[in-house]
Amino acid sequence: MIKLPFVLAFTALTALSWGVYGIVLHKGTDQLGHSSIRAFIGVGIAYFLVAVLVPAIWLSSKPEKGHWSIAGTILSLFAGTVGALGALGVTLALAFKADPIYVMPIVFGGAPVVNTLVTSWINKSFTQIKPMFLVGLILVAFGAVGVLVNKPVSKKSVAAKSEAAAPAIVPESGSEQSTDATSSAETTPPAESATAAPPAEVKETSNANEKGPNPLSVGLAIAMAVVCWGAYGPVLHLGQSKMGGSRLRPFCCVGIAYFLIAVAVPVMILMAAPDGITLTFEQIASGMTWAVLAGGAGAMGALGIILAFNYGGKPIFVMPLVFGFAPVINTFVSMFVAGTLDKISLYFIGALLLGIAGAVTVLLFAPKAKPHAAAPAAAPKDATPTPAT
Repeated sequence: MIKLPFVLAFTALTALSWGVYGIVLHKGTDQLGHSSIRAFIGVGIAYFLVAVLVPAIWLSSKPEKGHWSIAGTILSLFAGTVGALGALGVTLALAFKADPIYVMPIVFGGAPVVNTLVTSWINKSFTQIKPMFLVGLILVAFGAVGVLVNKPVSKKSVAAKSEAAAPAIVPESGSEQSTDATSSAETTPPAESATAAPPAEVKETSNANEKGPNPLSVGLAIAMAVVCWGAYGPVLHLGQSKMGGSRLRPFCCVGIAYFLIAVAVPVMILMAAPDGITLTFEQIASGMTWAVLAGGAGAMGALGIILAFNYGGKPIFVMPLVFGFAPVINTFVSMFVAGTLDKISLYFIGALLLGIAGAVTVLLFAPKAKPHAAAPAAAPKDATPTPAT
C-alpha cells in the first residue's frame, strides 16, 4: 500500500540531494585543478562510506526485513553501475567542452522519458499509460529545461564571457599604424623587436589551436547519461523487490558499483597515465573534501529513492518528479551562491510553474498497478468428501 506523504518526503530528499550535487562537485573540481577524474574519485569514496560501510555495519548488528538474493544483488549492482555511468556521461560531456546550459536540460528532460519506457516495458503496462500522464511528463521536462535556460546570470559571468569572446584588435594600415610602429620601435630593444610576431599572426595561430566541442563525442556522452539515468530507477526498484523489499541491501550494492567505477577504475587510469596536474596538500585536501561531500549528497539521493520505493512509490512517477525538481533546486542554489535571486524573470517563474503543474499531473494520472487475481476459495475443513460412485 502506498503511503503518499512518505513517498513525497523521500522523493523531495532525493531532489534536494541531487540538486546540490553538481554545485558541490563543481567546487571540488575547481579545487583539484579542474580534474574531473580526481573529483569523481572523491564521489566514489563517499559512496563507499555512506552506501557500503554504514549499511554493512547496520546489517551486521540489527536485522532488517528482506533477504539477499542472487537476482536482487545482480540487478542492484547493475542499477549502481548505470547510475555511475550516467554521472560519468555528464562529466565527459562537460570535459568535451560542451556548454552546461544545454547538456543538463537534455539530460534532465530525456531521462524521465527513458524511465517511463523502461518501467512500462518491465511491468508490461504500456496500455495503462493515460494521455494526461504523458502530458504531465512533457510539462515536467519542459519546466526543467525552461528553469535551466532562463536562469539569471551574474554580471561577473556575463563580463567574463564577453571578454573571452571579444576578438583581438588588429591595428589598421595607415598613419596610426606607422605612429604605433615608430613608438614601439623606440621603446622595444632591437633583438626583441626583430623576433616579435605581428598581432594578426598571433591571433590566427591561437584560433587555429582552439577547437570547439566535438558534436559526436558530446552527443554520445549525453546519450549515455540520458539512457543510464533513465534506467536507474526501474532497475533499482526491481532489484529491491527481488530482495523482499530490503532497504539497505540494494543500497549497499549501489555503493559497491559506484566504488568500482568511480574509484578503482579512475585510480588505475591515473596510475597508467598521470594527468600531470601538480597540487599542494591544501588544494588536495580542500578539493577532495568538496568531492566527498558531493558524493555524500548523491548517496543520500539514492537512499531517498529506495525509501520512496519502500513506502509504495513507483519509478514511473517517482523518477520524473526527481528529475523535474532536482534542476530547479540546483538553479535556486546556484542563484543564491551567485547573488542573482533578485534577477528572476517572468520566463523563469513561468517555467517553474509549468514544472509544478506537470508534477501534479504526473501524480494524479500515474499508471496504477494491476490488481492481483483473487486466490481461489479453499474448501471448508468440515466438508464431507463426496463418495465415489
